[in-house]
Amino acid sequence: MTNWHPEIPEGQGPLYLRLADRISEDIATGTLAAGSKLPPQRDLAYDLGVTVGTIGRAYATIRQRGLVSGEVGRGTFVLGSAPTAPLAEDSKPDLDRDSSQPAAAPPSGSEGPSWVQAAMMVPKDIAFSGTRISVPAPEAIRFDSTSAPEIGQAAVIGPLVAEISQEKPHEIASYTRSVPDSWRQAGRKWLARSGWQPPEGSIVPTTGAQAAIMSIIAATTAPGDQIAFEDLTYSSISRGSALTGRRPVQVARDDEGPLPDDLARVCAQKHPKVLFVMPTMHNPTLGLMGQRRREEIAAVARQNNLWIIEDEVYGSLRDTDLAPFAFLVPERTFHVGSLSKSVTAGVRGGWVSSPLSHAQRVYTAHKMLTGGVSFLLSELSARLVLSGAADEFRGKIRDEIAARHELVRHYLRGHDLIASPDSPFLWLKVPEPWLSGTFKAAAASAGVLIDDEDEFKSGRSGTVYHRVRIGVTNPLTREETAKGLGILQSLLADNGACYDSFE
Repeated sequence: MTNWHPEIPEGQGPLYLRLADRISEDIATGTLAAGSKLPPQRDLAYDLGVTVGTIGRAYATIRQRGLVSGEVGRGTFVLGSAPTAPLAEDSKPDLDRDSSQPAAAPPSGSEGPSWVQAAMMVPKDIAFSGTRISVPAPEAIRFDSTSAPEIGQAAVIGPLVAEISQEKPHEIASYTRSVPDSWRQAGRKWLARSGWQPPEGSIVPTTGAQAAIMSIIAATTAPGDQIAFEDLTYSSISRGSALTGRRPVQVARDDEGPLPDDLARVCAQKHPKVLFVMPTMHNPTLGLMGQRRREEIAAVARQNNLWIIEDEVYGSLRDTDLAPFAFLVPERTFHVGSLSKSVTAGVRGGWVSSPLSHAQRVYTAHKMLTGGVSFLLSELSARLVLSGAADEFRGKIRDEIAARHELVRHYLRGHDLIASPDSPFLWLKVPEPWLSGTFKAAAASAGVLIDDEDEFKSGRSGTVYHRVRIGVTNPLTREETAKGLGILQSLLADNGACYDSFE
């Protein structure tokens, strides 16, 4: 046990963040050495005169930053800033080992966190990190993913792959150097909605939606340029843009999306080049942007020469008559869709409908960033769409999502949650005295992985929602889904009486 005793820095912002920053600083300067055990949360709370919840959230934050490891029953230990030497091949952890067999003993004289945990930790770098467990236990119930559920896609995909292999052996063996017209037609069909269809020549096939969005950012901005995000959003894009030298800026939002007045203020003060939005099904709040709000945002974009990235990956699951931004401001909207949520994630099929002025630039940027699309996967995606199989899968997946929401209603009734039978996730408010980070840690200790609110913040924010996102589509069966929801139900009923033990 270390004799370390921190002082919470003065200033603005939540106490837990200021304390987390102080702990991070002490680790960086060596005041807290690798292997040091931090004080128990209850003891430190007493010493500092704050609540146990404040300490719990600070510890959760530094754990998410990759600076410490927490072991139930043992405590919280400081990790090394970097591995001292590569592991010898025969000393690397066997991730395929039967979990029923005892683990290998640690090297003699080892202290602090287990050698397996320490070896698997990656040095913290905010640009490369999120709040998710990087190497989850294989038996964990994954409510931290929203990929399309398994409904028998392989029975259709297998014969299609065989068919493509027989018909196009040379194309499969070589690099993809051109885009067949059928791939573009598939993109036009899949992205069409609410009476709008992408124009001829606007479609760029991509390796999924995230690669598409990063390619758009590369094609429309330069390092140092600013990109506007809602303060709560799919933060992998904001982190990815920061990794490439762009600077994310936050725009205030409400239940419909970005506030037009605040977007106008941000444009006037910071001059962002791009706005990223999810208008039809916002992740994680499930929000739907109304027509008037869309028109107001479109007007701000025109006035400020702002590109719009319209992410409709989840929107493909929701029926709506609302006109997309690609219809309202086609000259400055990049409309993005994929098969990952409504057909199958493993095929990595995606498309962009680009302003005609930038379609070739997006295609080139995607090729330079990713090496180009896979012929097999792109051809497979196109055939799924053009044959009608993708629409059939989408219908079955929507039925499966609705069935799993019946389980949600059973296990989580009475709790404050935002849910919809067409959404692969829900947005749950945790009751007092839970914090989203400590509830996530408790769920992980019980074998269920969920996302806390920090996973979706595009930057530092003083806004606290006390909510977690729970995805219901990744478990293989409804039975597994029910099991995970039952575990969360028990944690919620426990009312967090002992959550400070989840170090």
